[in-house]
Amino acid sequence: MPTQRRLANAIRALAMDAVEAANSGHPGMPMGMADAATALFTRHLKHDPSNPHWPDRDRFVLSAGHGSMLIYALLHLTGYARPTIDDLRNFRQLSSPCAGHPENFMLEGVETTTGPLGQGLATAVGMAIAERHLNSVYGDDLVDHRTWVIAGDGCLMEGIHHEAAGLAGHLKLGRLIVLWDDNRITIDGSTDLSRNEDVMARHAAMGWHTVECDGMDSAKVSKALDEACADPRPSLVRCKTIIGYGAPNKQGTSATHGAALGADEVAAARKELGWSDEPFVIPDDVAKGWRDAGARGAKARAEWHRRLDASDRKADFLTRVDGNYGDEWLKPYLDALIADPPKVATRKSSEMALEVINTAIPATIGGSADLTGSNNTKTKALQAFDAANYGGRYIYYGIREFGMAAAMNGMALHGGVVPYGGTFLVFSDYCRNAIRLSALQNARVIYVMTHDSIGLGEDGPTHQPIEHLQSLRLIPNLAVYRPADAVETAECWAAALASEGPSLLALSRQNLAPVRLEAADANLSVRGAYRLKAASGERKVILLATGSEVEIAAEVARRLEAKGVGTDLVSMPSTDRFDVQDAAYREDILPDVSNKQILRVSIEAGTTIGWERYTGLHGLRFGIDRYGASAPAPDLYAHFGLTADAITPKILEKLGQ
Repeated sequence: MPTQRRLANAIRALAMDAVEAANSGHPGMPMGMADAATALFTRHLKHDPSNPHWPDRDRFVLSAGHGSMLIYALLHLTGYARPTIDDLRNFRQLSSPCAGHPENFMLEGVETTTGPLGQGLATAVGMAIAERHLNSVYGDDLVDHRTWVIAGDGCLMEGIHHEAAGLAGHLKLGRLIVLWDDNRITIDGSTDLSRNEDVMARHAAMGWHTVECDGMDSAKVSKALDEACADPRPSLVRCKTIIGYGAPNKQGTSATHGAALGADEVAAARKELGWSDEPFVIPDDVAKGWRDAGARGAKARAEWHRRLDASDRKADFLTRVDGNYGDEWLKPYLDALIADPPKVATRKSSEMALEVINTAIPATIGGSADLTGSNNTKTKALQAFDAANYGGRYIYYGIREFGMAAAMNGMALHGGVVPYGGTFLVFSDYCRNAIRLSALQNARVIYVMTHDSIGLGEDGPTHQPIEHLQSLRLIPNLAVYRPADAVETAECWAAALASEGPSLLALSRQNLAPVRLEAADANLSVRGAYRLKAASGERKVILLATGSEVEIAAEVARRLEAKGVGTDLVSMPSTDRFDVQDAAYREDILPDVSNKQILRVSIEAGTTIGWERYTGLHGLRFGIDRYGASAPAPDLYAHFGLTADAITPKILEKLGQ
């Protein structure tokens, strides 16, 4: 059996070779953390490369995603189907799944997309939350695993880490273990240039267990990991390492951080490490040692499957893991709304829908970034998820919008739960990068963003979103919904729950009149836009509106019709969903206007930029292209010209009437 150091040197060799072949990448971190990673993967990590989706596997997160060759080497060496040696040869090339940063949709065994520093660790907090919750529901027989993280100095410097670590310590997530690659080097040079705090003391103050070890000694790392496993708190394991270890002229310096070592230094490193094999060649004894290590988990997986087969909760558990929960709750709920239409804010409509959803779907876990009473995200039956009750389904995240969003990504990627979390729409800026990662890795996260316009009133421009809806709509694979009343809100919730990717619900603070007063045969909102009212005569105008502006548009339509102007009213709760409908449906809702005989008009209390794709160059766009103001909502709508009194004459003028 090869020594741990010889196994680790295989990682170093592959990292050097792949980065050199690509002439691009980060060899230093994989070379420095090779011994620690070898200890983790050969002695502690519970996984089975032959079944990467085994539900009770440990989760491993490479938060320092720039060192991607570390995880690619580990996956290849332990026996995952991919990456193959050819994939590694093509590191960072278009044909290879070995991207510059690990992407979970490219390779099995990559649990989450990482690269933006700190987010991997924060995502791992969500995975640990999901594990503890499911353990409380199904017990140790079915759910009993850990979440492991390798993080660098950059991960621990990023602000999101402070949010995530504080939450993890407060919740006492003892199944979360972070290996800190303390190599004291960043791109600019020594960490002394930018940091002087006591990182270990900071984590201890947040309720973490901390332990230090020589990260270049696999046995000492393993001992530290044993200590971490025995402690009920989340653990930070400080692995003191040498970046680029083995490269005799560059190790310990930032020169190994983000560039190929160069042919001469690679040759010198091979000599230094006693590695005589050609590039991308793994000696038979080393290959066997790694494959044997990868096969360790097969026994544990087989035993788990036996426990699952013997469990009277097998069907329930598999349903939770599969994540297909159905929408049987929707029709009876919509029937009740149609029978007695409420005039409420859509944030309240969301709470009403959640009362039904959270009863029908026990997989939901809600939360808010300290705005529970404003976001209306907690329903009556939900108990708090905390260190005393992991069976709870509501998380008080505190003022941690970014940390909340990343944790929800981790929960969704772990599986078995559907996370939703709330804040104000304007604060989506705080968590935008995590929202982007939700979309990039297709994580079913539901963002509940309330106070969606100037309609929030007196809190003023700092709290009034203007550009946010359109900027969020620009994120590929994110479904943005802005419902107009309680019926649309329920339909948007159903669409979000049925989606395989992330969704965002933008909800009003102010009460809105019901606009959907008749039952429909299908979920109309899921198509993104639909004709709420058809023109009574020849169609001259199509009004497009979202959310709180639909009722304004309805009054404009009534006045235009009274003037003999045939007007369609289209509610457009989701431009994203409308854009993916078939051409025939889109043409029916928005017929061609090249002849300028039909005037398209958009009404939305936000920036008008982007609406020209629906109104055309000759249409009208009513919105706000400046910051808001502090005043009661009705006064603001009048001030910014978002009333039927202001809009109707401008449409008639455009029509020449």
